[in-house]
Amino acid sequence: MSETGFLAFQNVFLAASQLLYAAYFTAFLFPFLAARGRRRWRAVLVLFAYLAGFALCGQLGVPQGVFGILLAALLALASRPLGLERTMAFLLALLYWNTRISAGLMVESLYYILERLLPLDPLRLETVYLRAAFLITLFLVSHAVLMGAMLYALQRRMQLRRAPLCVRELCCLGIVPAAGILFGQILSRLFIEIQDGVLLQLYERHPAFLAAVPLLALLFYAGAYLSIVFWQGMAALREEQAAWFIERQQTQLLQAHMHEAERSYARVRALQHEMRGHLTNLKGLAQSGAPADVAAYIDKMDAGIRAAGTGDAGRTIQTGNPVADVIVNDKRQQCEERGVRFEAALCYPDAAAYDAFDVGIILQNLLQNALEACEAVPKGERCIRLTGKRTGRFFLIEVRNSFAGGVVFGPDGLPLTTKREDAPMHGLGLANVRREAEKYMGELELKAGPKEFTATVLLQEHGAGAQLD
Repeated sequence: MSETGFLAFQNVFLAASQLLYAAYFTAFLFPFLAARGRRRWRAVLVLFAYLAGFALCGQLGVPQGVFGILLAALLALASRPLGLERTMAFLLALLYWNTRISAGLMVESLYYILERLLPLDPLRLETVYLRAAFLITLFLVSHAVLMGAMLYALQRRMQLRRAPLCVRELCCLGIVPAAGILFGQILSRLFIEIQDGVLLQLYERHPAFLAAVPLLALLFYAGAYLSIVFWQGMAALREEQAAWFIERQQTQLLQAHMHEAERSYARVRALQHEMRGHLTNLKGLAQSGAPADVAAYIDKMDAGIRAAGTGDAGRTIQTGNPVADVIVNDKRQQCEERGVRFEAALCYPDAAAYDAFDVGIILQNLLQNALEACEAVPKGERCIRLTGKRTGRFFLIEVRNSFAGGVVFGPDGLPLTTKREDAPMHGLGLANVRREAEKYMGELELKAGPKEFTATVLLQEHGAGAQLD
């Protein structure tokens, strides 16, 4: 290879390597870009932004490492159009650069060993150029393979559980990759030095670094990976604690509702008993021929019945289960207060087949979510429809509600919460519904239409799953 050919090779190599790194960066970010709209166009935008930023830094002659900082800052600023959280965008940029540098440091040792193994004939420049081109190409291929595997492992790990990332958590997660990036930048300036016209390499002066540097690079990568694992574990623990707290509150509320329903039914039974006595008294008054006394007695009965029925005046929907009655009628009253039209046609199946508390948690969460969704709809268009019926050995519960649209589903198939304050405590209602449905070998299905959101829960009777199998 001639000198002109080698210079042309260097230009092609530089362009190909940066195109490869830009493609890796885009592929690493792709699963985290907003699913709504044109995700591929967003990816193309990221690709061209990377290449344009690199070309600009090359023209300006900025110091090494500035491009990475600039790219991370630009990604954080453009996080909203890309559908990323700003903190998550910055973390992804840190992870990418740490992985790229760590993989490069590990491959650098291999490059040094191969360079010493391949023969060198300084008298033939064509051979020298060809050997250099081969080693550079081998370095790029090795770096690309190792870097791709490391980025893929990080990407899969990040996709397992996506949780909101606050600034404090970003600072904790970003310490290790930031240290890895700084370590790589320092070493890049120590690899080659020229003293008294003599070219000195780091591994020639300190042979022990040939194993220490790749090991440290691997530790920086592993530290960043394990930090993500720990953060995801803590996020899962917080969600479980929040879900347990909410479920405990709902169970206590259902217990209170059940006691109230039992007191209500006890009053009805007492009233029935009293009515039998009143009928006996009326019969005696009628036989005595005292119509005035009969009329006065009836007036007192009417007043007593009105007073006794005051506590149950709002319970107009009967489902066949006291817990479900209290929940449905309580939500119906809340709907009336908020201008939401409420329709219910729920027929509770055999009480032995389904635990009243489990069904109560499902109804409570479904109706509460529907009520919150209706608050974003203009008055006059708010509506909630509850239906529930038994079909064979299955119990089907469906809640339809009007909503303003724009729902975003997360990787678990549940809508992402839009509440910023105390976000971990929100968005757990449907997760509780799914967990309760799984107790009965059932499932939760969610559908978002143009103006209507539908949540359907299918439950199997106890023991039905084994029989169906």
